[in-house]
Amino acid sequence: MRLSGALLALLGTAPFSVAIPIISSPAQGTSVAGGATFTVSWTDDGTAPVVADLTSFTLQLTAGTSTTNAVVWAAALTTFAASPAGLAVTIPPTTSGSSPNAYYWTMISTAAAGGTVTTYSTRFSLTGMTGVFPAAVTAVLPVSGATAAVPANVNAVAGQAAAAGTAASGAWGTPYNLQTGLTKYAPMQPVPPTAITATNTAPLWPTSSVAFASTFLPIPSIVTTLTQANTFSISSHANTAAAASSPTNDMQRFLARWKDE
Repeated sequence: MRLSGALLALLGTAPFSVAIPIISSPAQGTSVAGGATFTVSWTDDGTAPVVADLTSFTLQLTAGTSTTNAVVWAAALTTFAASPAGLAVTIPPTTSGSSPNAYYWTMISTAAAGGTVTTYSTRFSLTGMTGVFPAAVTAVLPVSGATAAVPANVNAVAGQAAAAGTAASGAWGTPYNLQTGLTKYAPMQPVPPTAITATNTAPLWPTSSVAFASTFLPIPSIVTTLTQANTFSISSHANTAAAASSPTNDMQRFLARWKDE
């Protein structure tokens, strides 16, 4: 049976679906001792194509609620070829604080077709932690329990409608210091609002170390950096207000010159 041109066009615009790795371990509500090595595991959710069509990922330990949170530790960028179903991690006790069910994993996976899939684990606890939470996270702890909400998964793979989601989606969703390859992606900086209403002052990304060169450095491997296009729009119009009146004599002009505005 021959498909019509209209049907082929419709199929060409159908959303591209990608498998989503669902984090299954640590299980919801479990506790892990700080400093102990444990495995973060995930399974394919059954959506075609398979997880094999994802190339690399990063795991970020996140603390807080679904809306007020901070990344307190991040694993190095890893390929699915090297770790297809899990990654062993060790969280130093000094990384952050202890609070029941305060933690969940953020997993950012890069697809071979372009774009990323961001998934979140259920909540778990880290015990014996000797560090402190970021101030904004401390303000919202403790959470209501192991079933407290985490952020919704974001499927931003190239070619599907969901890719038009948040400003940080796609290739620009991976922290700059965790990106690898010949091209790096610099996100668009946020536009200042007309009033300060935000109360979350936690850093958007974890800090990165700085090493000063003591010998000649190798030739850089990064070929180019792409800056994200504008994620906002502006509008303007002519100022229709009447001009202010001017002084009419020399003394008024002299006094107006030194007048505080």
